[in-house]
Amino acid sequence: MMIRCSIVAALGLALSACQPAVPDSGRGVGFDGSFDAAQAQRDTALAGGAVASMPAPAAVDATPLDAVNDGSPAATAAATARILDATRPGGLGNDAATNSGVAPVNASPSNPAPPVLGAGGISQENNFDAVADERSIEGDAARIAANRAQYRVVQPEALPDRADAGPNIVAYALQNSHAVGTAQYTRRGFNKERKFARACAQYSHPDQAQIAFLSAGGPTKDRDGMDPDGDGYACNWDPSPYRKGVRG
Repeated sequence: MMIRCSIVAALGLALSACQPAVPDSGRGVGFDGSFDAAQAQRDTALAGGAVASMPAPAAVDATPLDAVNDGSPAATAAATARILDATRPGGLGNDAATNSGVAPVNASPSNPAPPVLGAGGISQENNFDAVADERSIEGDAARIAANRAQYRVVQPEALPDRADAGPNIVAYALQNSHAVGTAQYTRRGFNKERKFARACAQYSHPDQAQIAFLSAGGPTKDRDGMDPDGDGYACNWDPSPYRKGVRG
């Protein structure tokens, strides 16, 4: 048994000795900067030109502000201009040319002055001196008289007859003062809830249901089961909005 184990161990050492050693560079693939450099060269070759380099940053004046500024307005302006000149290529007068590459265009002294809005003051319509030569008091009086002649007074007329329009639910709401759910009439029968749901489903608004209810003999009669609680209001119709409208 010992001889067999020794043979297996020797074979394992022989196989490990045959494997080539992997050099350890200490970095992963591409972390040495070679990948980025190769990628940049490839992009440059595909573009057919050289890679544009960024301009070198401008030097910043390290002179303390207190050393060149004694607090006076002139010294403050000079110090500000000096700092800006040091931080912007081209100085104060060439910002447009530096940023866009196009030289600024100076306005010509011969250009007309821009119009001033509102320089005329109030409108001519309200300036009596300005319109005195164009309009007169007599002309204004004639114009007012012509406008008055066009007035038309509409005389009140009698309201149309509502006899054929069906029950008036507004008048019914004002004639009764009891609240919704207060029983006023006796209702008998079976399956009141089912009849109520089936009858009220035919109307899209409670006002329509109340008109149909009154037209069919309500509130004393309720053949279709639209008023199971006997309050005289069909399909949850509420008369309070009409009452509030009259009371204000």
